[in-house]
Amino acid sequence: MPRKFFHRFLPDRDSVRANKYLAWLGKGLFHPSLWRLNRDSVAGGFAIGLFAGLVPGPLQMLAAALLAVPLKKNLPVALLTTLYTNPFTIVPLYLLALSYGRFLMGANHPAVAVEPFAWDWAHWIDSLQAMAHWSMSLGKPLAIGLPALAISLALLGYALVQLGWRVYVVLKWRARQRARRGARPVN
Repeated sequence: MPRKFFHRFLPDRDSVRANKYLAWLGKGLFHPSLWRLNRDSVAGGFAIGLFAGLVPGPLQMLAAALLAVPLKKNLPVALLTTLYTNPFTIVPLYLLALSYGRFLMGANHPAVAVEPFAWDWAHWIDSLQAMAHWSMSLGKPLAIGLPALAISLALLGYALVQLGWRVYVVLKWRARQRARRGARPVN
């Protein structure tokens, strides 16, 4: 993946260090590995973000940060990746996790018909409570499917970023070789 693309959107370590609201976090937040743009760090940050994105409630970014800092993976990528879960995608993701949990539990587990909740932006606190009640009513298949889906998405995301980064580098090498061959004088 092009570093220039990521550099446009990600803050640099010095600007974060200068932020007075983050100074209390100490030196751990400013480790160079958390801000490095290389294949392993970005792939790890992406995987952490995919995993933490399925953490229930508004704790996704906190979970991503708590995983990225000790694992020394790219922190901004991990935080930004958690944004794939939002009020529009969370219900389909939870239904996918429920189906995945039922699949992992086997065919002998009966399917329970649970009416999905309706989100109301005018009463969003009530909607959050309805979502919590809805997800608790889904029970064991969701409890198994949610972490299984989070792990599966993280592994798939890690592999795709590693592969995409490698393909990009190989294509750039080949383009550079073609440019060199075209620049050589013919005798």
